[in-house]
Amino acid sequence: MQRLFFALEMPEPVRQSLLGIKAPVAGARWQSDAQLHLTLLFLGNVPEEAVPNISLALRDLSLPRFDLEVCGLGCFGQPETPRNLWAGVTPEAPLIALQATLKQCLAHLGFSFEKRPFRPHITLARFKKQPGSVQSLLAEHGQDDFGAVPVRDFVLLRSTQGARGSDYTVVERFPLSESP
Repeated sequence: MQRLFFALEMPEPVRQSLLGIKAPVAGARWQSDAQLHLTLLFLGNVPEEAVPNISLALRDLSLPRFDLEVCGLGCFGQPETPRNLWAGVTPEAPLIALQATLKQCLAHLGFSFEKRPFRPHITLARFKKQPGSVQSLLAEHGQDDFGAVPVRDFVLLRSTQGARGSDYTVVERFPLSESP
């Protein structure tokens, strides 16, 4: 079994900008440079023999390239007791369309997808026990612009647990189409 998900990789300048806001906050497990991405669709544990079917289902996918801006901070949970600290992206519409297309293309393969609405974001820190407040980070960086992301492809990533959290490996890269 492989733990798989689709994601957008972040360019190095954006990752460096995001890493620059790291601050001491109780309970925060900050993402490393290699862990910064935008999850499009989580597939979960997938049997080895099913992976080629995923590629086959997306082989003829033709979606246009687009550009994103990574800007602003937010959190899931209350700022005083957050579950996650994240950076936002705009516009969200092309990401929502891409995710919907992926779901549609993979539906016949038997995957069950999360029912909550898709909220595009880049996780910066996760909190477990006794989280500290992120109010000061939100006040200081809540409107920051972290840079542009030219979206020319998306990736299927394999997640494996490592000593410092999850390690991600690109299984396959899926190019987006150039505008006609």
